[in-house]
Amino acid sequence: MDSKDNRNFSMNGGHGAHSYVKNSSYQGGVLEAAKAIIEEEIATKLEISTNSICVADFGCSTGSNSFPAMQAIIEAVKRKYESSGLKTLEFYVCFNDVVSNDFNTLFSSLPPDRSYEVAAVPGDFHGRLLPPSSVHFAYSSWALHWLTEVPKAAAGRHSPAWSGGESLYGVEREEVYEAYLSQFERDLEAFLKCRAVEMVEGGIMALLIPSLPNYWDPQKEFTVASVTELLRSSLVDMAKKGRLSETKLEAFNFPYYIPTPEQVWAILQKSNSFSIERMEIMKSGTLLTVDGHVACFRAVHQNMLTHEFGAETIDESTLVVVAVLKHKNA
Repeated sequence: MDSKDNRNFSMNGGHGAHSYVKNSSYQGGVLEAAKAIIEEEIATKLEISTNSICVADFGCSTGSNSFPAMQAIIEAVKRKYESSGLKTLEFYVCFNDVVSNDFNTLFSSLPPDRSYEVAAVPGDFHGRLLPPSSVHFAYSSWALHWLTEVPKAAAGRHSPAWSGGESLYGVEREEVYEAYLSQFERDLEAFLKCRAVEMVEGGIMALLIPSLPNYWDPQKEFTVASVTELLRSSLVDMAKKGRLSETKLEAFNFPYYIPTPEQVWAILQKSNSFSIERMEIMKSGTLLTVDGHVACFRAVHQNMLTHEFGAETIDESTLVVVAVLKHKNA
């Protein structure tokens, strides 16, 4: 969410040591890598004929990474229109995330010198959230890999998803891999369909999606999916040692999918409502230590794993696609 699964699991709230605010610098580095692209596309592609502009962040979490993104977008829009007839631009930002998100932390952390009014829009971004033709710039970072549900082919420890503790992306798990990909495709298409209604004609959407190389060896190369696979193996080991309920493990799997750039392109290009103006592959501008990766992973997954297995489990136990799309004529 910077989003979550169909059970509305959110990132760790507050400002504590294990909070998302304190442990999401890697996700924040994604914006630094993509900022120039977003600014260039606003300067050359955004079409606005009103002085009242709405920007929406779908998957804002507690705001620490959302605020710099919203400011960068708004400043780019100001630069584009500073010499035009739109002399007094008014900006409104809609912060969206699941209903369990810590919006209190977000609103208490709002930049005091911001140049925009704000609103919280709680709810699943795979469905409609805002009025028709109301959004001029839609933004989502590190959120669209979260799924509305775990595919049935991946349900349970005795499914191919758990057998042998091998990587989800291995050849022997083709059935599970395809099921996850199909679910990701359905969810991304649902997201695009809803945004097509909510966005104004000529509006722009920037999507920053964690991604895997088209070809990689899970046994030799570390990617954004590697930490998840290590946790998957650890949960199996804990169950074998009796330190975790096998029954609970059999009913659990991870509710997200990390696509390849080719898969993202294939889904986006099928949309009848948006044109792909630009798509690039880049890395986060933030490098993490091993401890940093663990802290980040905990901030993202703690609520989900605590709900499934209990708090004691937590104590034991990359590439990004940047896609800029333009809303086409209806």
